[in-house]
Amino acid sequence: MTQVLELIFELADGKALTISVQNPKSSLTDVEVNHAMQSIISSNVFVRDGQAIRAKKSARIVERAVTEFDMN
Repeated sequence: MTQVLELIFELADGKALTISVQNPKSSLTDVEVNHAMQSIISSNVFVRDGQAIRAKKSARIVERAVTEFDMN
């Protein structure tokens, strides 16, 4: 099962920006996620269409299972 941590932010124009992190550590806590998201906002590194991140919106871990079919 593949896991992706999605950090979802609100931009200055009200639109959302999602940053995805592959294979997050299994012991990740709410406190760690909140701290990481606040660090991203404070660093002001990510901008989309000239819009900076304004606030944390949400965070989640998405799990995906893939089943391959034998094509022979």
